[in-house]
Amino acid sequence: QVQLVESGGGLVQAGGSLRLSCAASGFTFSTYAMGWFRQAPGKEREFVAAISRSGTYLNYADSVKGRFTISRDNAKSTVYLEMNSLRPEDTAVYYCAADFRTTGGVTSRSDRYDFWGQGTQVTVSS
Repeated sequence: QVQLVESGGGLVQAGGSLRLSCAASGFTFSTYAMGWFRQAPGKEREFVAAISRSGTYLNYADSVKGRFTISRDNAKSTVYLEMNSLRPEDTAVYYCAADFRTTGGVTSRSDRYDFWGQGTQVTVSS
């Protein structure tokens, strides 16, 4: 069955770094664009970053541009989110998601994503 399993979350001080991983199984990973979203307590889920099937196209939320980097390894069926210069406002549950329908690019629309992971908690202390 389809699985997306996030890992790498944790507690970090402001200014620190974390690297999230999302291991995919049960579908042909290289045919899906991948995205990261996050949801803070009391807030709606928001887009963070996305990467196209081949890794050619990238898109980032303005709030993370220059600090976060999304990448993927199709041979390992894994997508990553490198997070640097973390801020307390980055505290959230981070989810990875897979999008089959968007071709030739990426989307920030959560309703375009077909599969979702269970999330990993990232907490940034001030």
